[in-house]
Amino acid sequence: MMKGFLILYYMSTLFLLFPNLAFGSHNYGEALSKSFLFYEAQRSGYLPHDQRVQWRGNSGLNDGKASGVDLVGGYYDAGDNVKFGLPMAFTVTMMSWSIIEYGKQMSESGELSNAIDAIKWGTDYLLKAHPEPHVLYGEVGDGTTDHYCWQRPEDMTTSRAAYRIDPSRPGSDLAGETAAAMAAASIVFRNNNPAYAEELLTHAYQLFEFADKYRGKYDSSITVAQKYYRSVSGYADELLWAAAWLYKASNKQYYLNYLGENGDALGGTGWSMTEFGWDVKYAGVQTLAAKFLMQGNADNHAAVFEKYQEKAENFMCACLGKGNQNIHKSPGGLIFRQRWNNMQFVTSASFLATVYSDYLASAGKSLKCASGPVSSPELLDFAKSQVDYLLGDNPRATSYMVGYGNNYPRQVHHRGSSIVSVKVDPTFVSCRGGYATWFNRKANDPNLLTGAIVGGPDAYDNFADQRDNYEQTEPATYNNAPLIGVLARLHGGQSEYSQLLPVAIPQQKPDPEQKVTPASASDIAIEQKETTSWVREGKTYYRYSAIVTNKSSKTLKNLKLSVSQLYGSLWGLSKYGDSYMFPAWINSLPAGKSLEFVYIHTANSPAVVSVSSYTLD
Repeated sequence: MMKGFLILYYMSTLFLLFPNLAFGSHNYGEALSKSFLFYEAQRSGYLPHDQRVQWRGNSGLNDGKASGVDLVGGYYDAGDNVKFGLPMAFTVTMMSWSIIEYGKQMSESGELSNAIDAIKWGTDYLLKAHPEPHVLYGEVGDGTTDHYCWQRPEDMTTSRAAYRIDPSRPGSDLAGETAAAMAAASIVFRNNNPAYAEELLTHAYQLFEFADKYRGKYDSSITVAQKYYRSVSGYADELLWAAAWLYKASNKQYYLNYLGENGDALGGTGWSMTEFGWDVKYAGVQTLAAKFLMQGNADNHAAVFEKYQEKAENFMCACLGKGNQNIHKSPGGLIFRQRWNNMQFVTSASFLATVYSDYLASAGKSLKCASGPVSSPELLDFAKSQVDYLLGDNPRATSYMVGYGNNYPRQVHHRGSSIVSVKVDPTFVSCRGGYATWFNRKANDPNLLTGAIVGGPDAYDNFADQRDNYEQTEPATYNNAPLIGVLARLHGGQSEYSQLLPVAIPQQKPDPEQKVTPASASDIAIEQKETTSWVREGKTYYRYSAIVTNKSSKTLKNLKLSVSQLYGSLWGLSKYGDSYMFPAWINSLPAGKSLEFVYIHTANSPAVVSVSSYTLD
């Protein structure tokens, strides 16, 4: 404690003597890239051929078998080998929200394909976990038996029992969060994989109906989760959260009405929150509802949505320390909520502050706090200060992202990273033997858990890099999920489109090695039509849909399109130089098939789209 005080005193003195002294700038793009490597390290199941984290192997290959269901895949939540459904679904929701808001910046950084892969690894599992409309598997493995052992995922000998909710054992919070995850992810996949997006949305509809009709807390049904992911807030927030995402994904009035008619009864308009995370979703609901209001979509529920917005702004003001009930901050400036994995609240608050800053900026508004109005850049500056602290601008000069910077945690509370890779030494690691040989060794991890965000320092900026210090050195998937959006925003700068315009479906970068040859355009038909228009701040925006159809009898490959007289943004194609090409996940277009892309611009006439080159195979 004295050492931490002396460091803080020394740094405070420096700032008093040298007020212009500043930490070095951070490489947010590097941090973003490393964040996705962490998700690859957390994968369960059969690892794909393009797996980049090579020290991991296949694991959990019989998950669900004893229950007659395939539950192979998904993510381990943290440093253990259990698959907990509630935090996994929240992770998917927040990754999806990050892409929905900042997919363009991710694409420009070259990380969009990794982001989408990370989401799909989660949604593929969630689809398996929902085999019937009113059945959802919410956990594989048992935290008690799992924590008794210290083994690599590849060596697991612990219970892999599967636990479910159904009408007789309800779990509205779990079903609601999973509905939110699938609805949010459906927006990400809507244009590039429409069949998959529709499947996700169908499951989301079913899960919401299940959650709302059969109400109850999931940890009263899956009691083994109580010690690890107890639903303290109950299920009311998840019902509103799911409705908000279903409205955003489907534009169906039913879900907007649900938010408007149940906001008071379910607490959405009554609670002013100082936290947002896998358990308590109110601040997220309130932020989304405020966006709907600023978009002009509240309809006859405007008065209710204004109350949502008031509570959203109370959260933002609390983060800034300018509200009536403020969030505690450490001497070094980090918001502090709890000893165990405090960093989850840092990243989630930073994300909400970032998106709300952009909402305000695009609407030309300021934040109303008890101490007076706050500009949108000040809210973004807060988020940046939290991210910079996490990456090393703190009294310890420690990066709390593993592998970023020079001074980061080396003894992470994580089974896989702390035990030699099965590919280096396949010798079986026993349940208790893992503790004796690997957990208790006072040495750096043999495998670098790149991109993992650990629990972080205490309320006084103190941190102990010790494997048994699970409160501070254990990572979690939901720590990274909100942060990827903030990192993309900080790395990419202000987006070219308003955050209040209809959702921009992000696209991936093309393969720079792709080769094309000229050919006749008679094999390809391009049809365009205006689908909608709207006026904002005196300017009219037009949305166009363009359908590219392969009229030939062969497979169309290496397509290059020229798009001119475009006065806005385009989604559904990848830009390479002055041309537009297939997204990275579409290699070809079979005979008779079509591809849709859309664009929004300010001209009351379509852009000029023509074929530059292609090949037929």
